[in-house]
Amino acid sequence: MIDTVNIGGVSLKKTAALAPMAGVADYAYRIMCREFGASYMVSEMVSAKGICYSDRKTAELCTVTDGERPMAVQLFGSEPDFMAKAVEIVLQYEPDIIDINMGCPVPKVVNTGAGSALMKDTDLAASITEAAVKAAGKTPVTVKFRSGWNADSVNAVKFAKALENAGAAALTVHGRTRDQFYSGISDSGIIKAVKEAVNIPVIGSGDVTDLASCLKMYEETGCDLVMIGRGSYGNPFVFREIDSWFSGKPYTPPTVEEKMEVMLRHIRLIISLSEKSEEMAMHEARKHAAWYMNGCYGSAKFRGRCYQLSSYEEAVSLSEEFIELQRWHSAQKNKQNFV
Repeated sequence: MIDTVNIGGVSLKKTAALAPMAGVADYAYRIMCREFGASYMVSEMVSAKGICYSDRKTAELCTVTDGERPMAVQLFGSEPDFMAKAVEIVLQYEPDIIDINMGCPVPKVVNTGAGSALMKDTDLAASITEAAVKAAGKTPVTVKFRSGWNADSVNAVKFAKALENAGAAALTVHGRTRDQFYSGISDSGIIKAVKEAVNIPVIGSGDVTDLASCLKMYEETGCDLVMIGRGSYGNPFVFREIDSWFSGKPYTPPTVEEKMEVMLRHIRLIISLSEKSEEMAMHEARKHAAWYMNGCYGSAKFRGRCYQLSSYEEAVSLSEEFIELQRWHSAQKNKQNFV
């Protein structure tokens, strides 16, 4: 039987969760990952100030469907008043959890004083959290952040304690500094230190790409839940692998045929959920198609061709060609082994 972790009354399977990823983890992506076993997911980040000014994309970004639950809506901002107002607005979409982003490293977010910039001002971060918690009422508020701003200011433990005192129901820690962005190696020691310093659940994030790295994260940090981001690119199967292990069920890695079948289903979802034309929706689908081909023979050339796709039928033809190449390559290897 799979263990669970409780976040402010919300019970989550202790397997693996899907990280919030702007421009990637949209509704279609979340549906695919949930289907393959993601235990919990967080929306793409939404601007608190944008919500307060009735941003037209609010409903699209904040809507939570029953099939996605348990799910959090993630907000970012640098002003407590705007954050509190945004939380009140978001509550109408009935998220299970409100998450605050204090870890995004991209300049357009950091330059507004939000995201990982808040790690330079613990008092302000705590004030934002406290305002959100007060506005959220019974809905738990969590915070996602990094190990620090840079190598000279690794302050995750101090930061975590302040957020716990401000009322956060759980914390997600990515083991890199802002300066690292997504380069180098995630420091699991920081996640462990935070876990040992607070009395609320801690979610570990960074460099989890398969069952082995997931189990390593649990073992090395003692975290309550593991979160997967880039490791799920074109790979919703990672959630099935992890869920199977914790459920005591056998796991069979996907064949190239299954990868292409799932890729095409993902593309169909993107097209069906988009308000744009098929050609425009395919622009969004291109990167996903390319990711599903990673790690296979000749994938570099095919990934390049993915970025030229303009229709679903083109994607079907490309996937069939890709499968044929993999079968040919497998046959060649078998011949060499026989000789």
